[in-house]
Amino acid sequence: MFRANRLLTSLVLMGALAAPLANSVRATAQEEHRDRDRDRDEHDRDRDRRFYDRKHRDYHGWGPGEDAAYRRWLAERHRPYGEFDKLSPSQQQAYWTWRHQHPDVR
Repeated sequence: MFRANRLLTSLVLMGALAAPLANSVRATAQEEHRDRDRDRDEHDRDRDRRFYDRKHRDYHGWGPGEDAAYRRWLAERHRPYGEFDKLSPSQQQAYWTWRHQHPDVR
């Protein structure tokens, strides 16, 4: 009986001592995961953005190919380059309408 109590006490003591260690390992893994997600999100935000086309009810990813098409659209209209998200909503819609009419432009 004494031996069983001693074993049980030892197991409880080991669990109590190991719990903070397990928490710190889990917290470190969560921090690494959060850092990796933040880095990926920053990279994706800089490289590929998405815009919603209300008229056609779809999303368009903005990558190098879409940027080239946008520059062509600007050149056809003799407009200087400006960031797409700074255009007025009506100008953005005009671009998406043109884009749907020219799906092969890249």
